[in-house]
Amino acid sequence: MATWRSGYAAACKAVYAGSIPAVASAAAMAPAAARLVTALRLNSMDEGLPIAYVVLERNVPVYASGGELVGTVDHVVAAVEQDIFHGIVIGTAGRGRRFVAADQVASLHEHGVDLRIDEAEANALPEPHGGAPVYRDNEPGVKPGRWRHFVDTMEGHAARENFKEEK
Repeated sequence: MATWRSGYAAACKAVYAGSIPAVASAAAMAPAAARLVTALRLNSMDEGLPIAYVVLERNVPVYASGGELVGTVDHVVAAVEQDIFHGIVIGTAGRGRRFVAADQVASLHEHGVDLRIDEAEANALPEPHGGAPVYRDNEPGVKPGRWRHFVDTMEGHAARENFKEEK
């Protein structure tokens, strides 16, 4: 067994001895550095692994560049077929929904979205215009089948306008 005084272990200790601080506790650091270390420990969180926009889920927290929570993900605005990410719509407390353009999004993670803009700019984001994403059961102009008509009737939904009895 190698000890610190012989062979490879001694060489490693000699190389890395100068890179290991003698005092590593926050109490021994300067007060400003101790406050910074404490703030970093309190504000640090695990947002998970980076992800693509297509798997970003609803209600994931959204953070400004300073780390302040500005809202949660409402939905992603994208042209998935062309692989174009336009941005996200976030829900904010007291201000409703806001649109964040793709160039204002720094990174997407499993448990958090980081923005390139600060909290003041995030508060001034515009409301989304246009409709929310719609996922159609049928393409427009295509007549739904009898099963879809039956299910809609049983669930109490209004009859689809394209449905007509087949002759």
